[in-house]
Amino acid sequence: MSAESNRGHGDPAVRARGLVKQYGHFQAVRGIDLLVRRGECFGVLGPNGAGKSTTMKMIYGRTPLSAGELFVLGMDVRTEMRRIKARIGVVPQEDNLDPDFTVIQNLLVFARYFGLSRRIARERAEQLLDFVGLAERRDSRVDSLSGGMKRRLVIARALINDPELLILDEPTTGLDPQARQLVWSKMRELRTRGVTLLLTTHYMEEAARLCDRLVIMDGGRILAEGSPQGLIEAHAGPWTAEVMLPPAQHQEALRRLEVDTAAGVGQIGNQGIRGWESAEDRLLLYTESVEEATAAYERLKAMGLGGAGFFSRPTTLDDLFLRLTGRTLREG
Repeated sequence: MSAESNRGHGDPAVRARGLVKQYGHFQAVRGIDLLVRRGECFGVLGPNGAGKSTTMKMIYGRTPLSAGELFVLGMDVRTEMRRIKARIGVVPQEDNLDPDFTVIQNLLVFARYFGLSRRIARERAEQLLDFVGLAERRDSRVDSLSGGMKRRLVIARALINDPELLILDEPTTGLDPQARQLVWSKMRELRTRGVTLLLTTHYMEEAARLCDRLVIMDGGRILAEGSPQGLIEAHAGPWTAEVMLPPAQHQEALRRLEVDTAAGVGQIGNQGIRGWESAEDRLLLYTESVEEATAAYERLKAMGLGGAGFFSRPTTLDDLFLRLTGRTLREG
């Protein structure tokens, strides 16, 4: 391996400091810091308009940063974007395949941008089509593929240059559950091969299943960072009690439970209740265990505030987003 190709191998995959993107008077990304380690799957979770895709576009050179520092594989995006592009792969949010070409032609044409010989390009294309389960469709026209097949082909195309970092912007948006599972399985395989994955998503399940670490982003800012489970435990609680109670009774229920409604995010309140949220016709109580979730409901029920019942469940990233922003990812 040449000295040039060795550059940056001791550096993080992505390092951003004070990253800003300004469109006129609107700031889409507001001074964020980001560190993506090599070999991990790192997620950026947030609703539409959070600044996720804009951040990704700055990382892979689609749009220039307005302020701050941004290094990819140890190289400065301001001055070394050509070298960066040779060592990364990008799965954009849209399926920008060429409909005039067949499946394999889409890969072979893209390989030319990286200066691959015809022999190597064809070898890689055949291997990648086998990897994404499209070998039998190699000579099909792109417009004959399903949505899930197109997403897998876009992933194969992004891998044609054997990248060290793969950036995936909302990779499963619009796919049915079966197609989404297939894409996830390929991402897991890439992760085991040592490819660094940088993923944006608004699907909480996707982030929880795939990501080693993630940030939660909203309004162009990063609200929290950590492992999925670590974030849940730090900012909410491992278990949630959903009490089916009219909103008009929420404050009375909290008062009866002696919950400090002014407590900070993640602060442990009375009787094991770490936090709460009003969500339409439900009162959510975040607790340390399923036993404490059940006990909280039993206390409410004994005071005539049991509503239409309750159930306990593990706390999710959607709960965490609600806890941090006051709304769900779906509402965002």
